Amino acid sequence: MKEGKIRLAKRIAESGAASRREAERFIEEGRVKVDGEVVKTPVFFVSENNVVSIDEKIISKKSEEIKIWKFYKPNGVITSRKDSKGRSTVFDYFKKFDQDRLLYIGRLDCNSEGLLLFTNNGDLARKMELPKNALQRTYRIRIFGKLSENAKEKLKRGVIIDGIKYGSVKIIEENEMTTAKNRWLKVTLFEGKNREIRKLMQYFGCSVNRLIRISYGPFYLGNTMQPGQIEKIGRRDVEKFLSQYFNSK
Repeated sequence: MKEGKIRLAKRIAESGAASRREAERFIEEGRVKVDGEVVKTPVFFVSENNVVSIDEKIISKKSEEIKIWKFYKPNGVITSRKDSKGRSTVFDYFKKFDQDRLLYIGRLDCNSEGLLLFTNNGDLARKMELPKNALQRTYRIRIFGKLSENAKEKLKRGVIIDGIKYGSVKIIEENEMTTAKNRWLKVTLFEGKNREIRKLMQYFGCSVNRLIRISYGPFYLGNTMQPGQIEKIGRRDVEKFLSQYFNSK
């Protein structure tokens, strides 16, 4: 890397205009210009003095302050900016915000609910999603069926399903003595692959009929938030999180 310069995708992510992954895709699609010239390779370095635009819209140099919001995603809402089927999306709840600089961290599928974090910094969103950073995600799930102790031990060690390796998953039954066919579990994992919990439960003969994410890293849903509610995380808590996990601001 040239002194004083950073990758174009990182510059875009730091501005809050897109996540690092989205930025790389925009570059490959020829939608990004640097000083008026189209750039089509992610291996391109820029400085603070270069003018960067996406779809002819100039992006800011950098978000002045990293912000994080908690959102209680309701069941049935799509984690996306738009939906081709016209269904409600998480951004329908952020109409009062500058949505061009708002990114969700991780995903929750349509039939899942609970804590979904948002930020104005694409680079932070990417870091929080990366498996190597091992941010803990915890869920309360209701399953139909019974998960054996042997299955719990296998999940704790990690399993391979259809050639995909799933890391360690910790399972705690909320009421181990129940004889009910539906039971609540607390599930903790560190990666969050696509529909991971549902696939793991299905593999061991159980089906998930409710899934609620209750924490992501040090941030918790809490007992008072209601579906559709948004809460901004305090600046001091954000700075503490960045310092503790990423040693940056």
